[in-house]
Amino acid sequence: MSENIWGYQPTSGHQPGTTLTDYKVEATDGSIGKVDKHSDEVGSAYLVVDTGVWIFGKHVLLPAGTVKRVDAAEKKIYVDLTKDQIKDAPEFDKDKHVGDPGYHDQVGGYYGKHRRV
Repeated sequence: MSENIWGYQPTSGHQPGTTLTDYKVEATDGSIGKVDKHSDEVGSAYLVVDTGVWIFGKHVLLPAGTVKRVDAAEKKIYVDLTKDQIKDAPEFDKDKHVGDPGYHDQVGGYYGKHRRV
């Protein structure tokens, strides 16, 4: 797994400190939901996406390295994943997210194997 999975790609257009909450999130094959929460923390940047009714209200944790492009004008974030890859991802676990480094390894490993470099 690349360590960069938890950091925004330099070409994404994301400006640290920009609030991404409520931005729509687009997979390579369609919309998946909106950003509920995000972090710019170095080495641990991520988005928590509320998928709404698409997959029954599931929240998913997307490492910042999955972000292909941020469009501030349209308030959209484009990720380099398909809807199925996101649907099959480990569900966001707010309890493990904060204090369990193994959880980050699990999530990062899942997305790391789907990255297009």
